[in-house]
Amino acid sequence: MAYDLAKSLIGKSVINLDEDKSKKVLILGVGNYLMGDEGVGVHIIYEMEEIKLPDYVDVLDGGTGGFFLMNYFDKYPVVIFLDATMDGKPAGSISVIRPKFAADFPSALSVHDVGLKDMIEAIYLQDLRPDIHLITISIEDLVPMKMELSEQVEKAVPKAIKILLETAEKYRVK
Repeated sequence: MAYDLAKSLIGKSVINLDEDKSKKVLILGVGNYLMGDEGVGVHIIYEMEEIKLPDYVDVLDGGTGGFFLMNYFDKYPVVIFLDATMDGKPAGSISVIRPKFAADFPSALSVHDVGLKDMIEAIYLQDLRPDIHLITISIEDLVPMKMELSEQVEKAVPKAIKILLETAEKYRVK
């Protein structure tokens, strides 16, 4: 049981940043897997690891964000963030945003929003400007020490994956 839990928390994606990523799209799920719906970004990355993805798509569990993720922004021309948001919309609502500045990110991103916004500002200050997209899934509350998603958010997962792959196809470098 402990092994299965650890395996599910680690994920499978390993990205070699020494490879050429100039024609790739990075789908970056962020969130805390141990906070219920707040971890939906990471849950979706794990779902996507189980399906056949186009060759131009890489997926990464970004955890709760942070500056360690900046290494990816100078490698990928297109980055799609996936995160939970407490925006007052019904749980499971999906929004697609194309932010140009950190201020364009929703003010009610989940608990790690300050770190994510700070990282985006640092990316722009360093003149690392990948084409950034943000897909959010609305959540109602945070539930500490719960790994399962609520029914409403779980139902949004297939649609979110479809939107992620459509966005990757639309904006990829050809």
